[in-house]
Amino acid sequence: MSQIYKLLCAAALASPMVCPAQPPAKASHLERIQATRQLRVCIWPDYYSITYRNPKTNQLSGVDIDMAHALGKDLDAAVVFVDSSFAKLADDVAQNHCDVAMFAIGITPARQEKLRFTPPHLVSDIYAVVSQANRRIQQWDDIDQPGVVVAVARGTLHEPVMRVKLQAAQLLVLDTPFAREQEVQSGRADVFMTDFPYSQRFLAKADWARLLAPPGRYHITPYAYAVAPGDEPWLARLTTFVADIKRDGRLLASARAHHLDPIVAP
Repeated sequence: MSQIYKLLCAAALASPMVCPAQPPAKASHLERIQATRQLRVCIWPDYYSITYRNPKTNQLSGVDIDMAHALGKDLDAAVVFVDSSFAKLADDVAQNHCDVAMFAIGITPARQEKLRFTPPHLVSDIYAVVSQANRRIQQWDDIDQPGVVVAVARGTLHEPVMRVKLQAAQLLVLDTPFAREQEVQSGRADVFMTDFPYSQRFLAKADWARLLAPPGRYHITPYAYAVAPGDEPWLARLTTFVADIKRDGRLLASARAHHLDPIVAP
């Protein structure tokens, strides 16, 4: 019971006014989806193999585009995609711009303070992308050295991780993934840090780039779907959905189609 409600009811005891009805609880996202038959899904449309919008065709593709459509089908709701980003993620979810964020969101302590997560559906280590023309960086151990510039995109999990990991190299934080790519391609930065899904874009598209994988486990991150705190029925329904797509093979089939089957979470 809210404090305002308590005060109003206390005042009613000394006056003819009727104690007002308790304000209704905030409707669950699940109730809204069932009423409107519309599922709003936040995505980052630059996430190759996850939620990628082809600039030539404007078509969306990726494992989490497939899974969003699967969720919509399970809920008998039309899917509406809402463009977001890692930098805007927490605000977009908190401000009810979408019902769920589905773009392989890394579960980090900072994000857990503002968001609630489903069980993970993917898991990835960190990888480095370097220009073919770069002679300084030949192996992973060449990265954290004096004079090396390491680029990351602001708001991604790589920003806080590399702030801790790097001891000698310079960290360059840029506002967009495209900016970090430009810095490496131009030679102003030596490498940019990314994950397995995004790295596939460069294996497929960028003939100027090469991929460096860590020699062992560097920083494993589970990826999941995110919602606003305080809506347990909706989180429970999404948790069931993740279990379903793992059990019935929908997640693995989509991951294979997008060459992400090596990082499907058990």
